[in-house]
Amino acid sequence: MFEEIQEELINSVLKNDKEKTYEIIDNQYPVDLAIILEEFDDKSLLKFYGLIDNELMAEIIEQASEKLQIRLIKLFDFEDIVNLFSYMSNDDIADILGNLPINMRKDLLKMMKDGDIKQLEELLGYHEESAGGIMTTEYIALRGDLSIGESLKKIKEIGPETEVIETIFVLNKNKELIGTTDLRDILVESEDKKLIDIMNDNIIFVHPEVDQEKVALLVSKYDLKAIPVINHKKSLLGIITVDDIIDVIVEEQTEDILRLGGVSKEERVDTTLITSIKKRLPWLFINLATAFVASFTVGLFEDVIAQVVALAAAMPIVAGMGGNAGTQTLSVVIRSIALGEVSLKNNWKLVFKEIALGVINGAATGVTTGIILYMKYQNPYLGLIIFAAMIGNLVIAGFFGFLIPLLLKMFGIDPALASAIFLTTATDVFGFFLFLGLAKMFLHLLI
Repeated sequence: MFEEIQEELINSVLKNDKEKTYEIIDNQYPVDLAIILEEFDDKSLLKFYGLIDNELMAEIIEQASEKLQIRLIKLFDFEDIVNLFSYMSNDDIADILGNLPINMRKDLLKMMKDGDIKQLEELLGYHEESAGGIMTTEYIALRGDLSIGESLKKIKEIGPETEVIETIFVLNKNKELIGTTDLRDILVESEDKKLIDIMNDNIIFVHPEVDQEKVALLVSKYDLKAIPVINHKKSLLGIITVDDIIDVIVEEQTEDILRLGGVSKEERVDTTLITSIKKRLPWLFINLATAFVASFTVGLFEDVIAQVVALAAAMPIVAGMGGNAGTQTLSVVIRSIALGEVSLKNNWKLVFKEIALGVINGAATGVTTGIILYMKYQNPYLGLIIFAAMIGNLVIAGFFGFLIPLLLKMFGIDPALASAIFLTTATDVFGFFLFLGLAKMFLHLLI
């Protein structure tokens, strides 16, 4: 269905059929149109722009991927771009400008209104993953001494130019944020009542330098539609809306999943070969180094393996189960860290739960493995050794799977970025050493 719409739209654009083009896009969301335009060549993009109104084109650019946004801005005249920007909110414009080459960004800013330039330069000055970097400056803030009647008039005047009207921010005479109120509360109150009398003065706010992930946690925890961003003088700088928070949650989760696999968040399936090599190869070399550590551990017991060949077949089982168990713990802990539910200082005792879990799971899987190896090699001692090794390695997996991400977090390192490498090394090295060490101790029973 999507492909059919795409083909119809391309044909109507190539024929310069404005009526047919609007008929096709009439019931389409801007984000879907942005996806369709990814497949257009430059000539078709220019023709499409000539057939539709600027407001719709601005909505499409807002929803487009970073790659398409840059492509469109380089394709259109700067005057047209500035005109399209007039239909967008400043936070969206700042996001787009932030992805452009510096010279192009400066040239576009010079063509914009002085008031907009000041706001945009302020937004561009914040880190892109901070509260300041994702906030919008389009909101409704009113003096607390205004009556409800006066407030409603102001809202009608300002409302069409703002991104959010459901939440009204209340300021004092010094322009400090002192409270918030919902539009619903304003609508049901008598017109002679003061705004300060109906506001909620228990404000949840953030400062502009706060990481976007912490902002998302606050919005989720308190079910906010928007969260204000204030400076240290309590002046309102902007607000962060729930739609931006949804984007942050998706972005942060995607980043964590990719980092757990040792992949950069910037990489996509269509990333160039050279870029993918640069992003992945360093981590593969780090993994290679840790693999040599595990290999060296095995090498210490070459004489034992040479005498009992069955050990070579059993080793991957111990290491594999330890790695899987550790990954389970790691996933739970990293997720809890992301949600702000766990820290080393307050929750270190939970490591004993993971140790107990390792003993129980290790015993359960160890019994099964021991029975199977006994049936295959007819040696009960081999079964007992792998039973003990399985318990030991799953305890190690739980211990390191819990502590590694918390320690990395304490030292300011992203747990999702490096935890898996350290965990794999620990379970492989200790797993091999434990299993082969036990085999060496009871070698006379295995031969």
